Amino acid sequence: MQIKSDLARWTARERPPRKVHEGRYARLEPLDAKKHGDELYVASSGPEAERFWRYAAEGPYPDRASFEPWLKASEASPDPLMFAIIDRATGRVGGRQTFLRITPDHGVIEVGYILFGTEIARTRVATEAIYLFATHVFDELGYRRFEWKCDNANDASKIAAERFGFTFEGVFRQHMVRKGVNRDTAWYSILDSEWPQRKAAFEAWLAPSNFDNDGRQKKSLAAFR
Repeated sequence: MQIKSDLARWTARERPPRKVHEGRYARLEPLDAKKHGDELYVASSGPEAERFWRYAAEGPYPDRASFEPWLKASEASPDPLMFAIIDRATGRVGGRQTFLRITPDHGVIEVGYILFGTEIARTRVATEAIYLFATHVFDELGYRRFEWKCDNANDASKIAAERFGFTFEGVFRQHMVRKGVNRDTAWYSILDSEWPQRKAAFEAWLAPSNFDNDGRQKKSLAAFR
């Protein structure tokens, strides 16, 4: 692998705009509290959501009313820049994800606050949501580095990062205190030099021909890499 080191022509990148990202299975819409709030609350509630809130910076929310302040703040925030994940087959909000720690001068940006509800978790919708973000970061904005960070105790998030093609870089020990508990943070990234190969794997995996009539994959994403 060759890492780009010649930055003689480097210029700061643009910040990601509030725009819709449309895929075959997923559509990412800038968060609108009124439009997305009710369905996003449903997607982030129930027994399965406990695994997410255990490691999230905020929440859980015991009722819809307690969720509203977070919605309003997230709708207005430029960083994190929050998106609702829409399942195009159903038209429903299935989860959320953001761009955050946006650093145009260095060409570095992170995906985070990821919540895949039960309807889209482990489906083509969730995978395409990450692909759409990465495509925007590298192909449209020209960033150099796409990051994923998570609590080192969050095995599900670490498995997801590696499945999506992020490279593990190490652990920041005693990185922060979250909800009164120590958090060691695992760091992952994809670099611009790695993206063409990762992109090809995503596109091969997402192709309709890679799934049977019941929607089961024929070949794993890792196998395409």
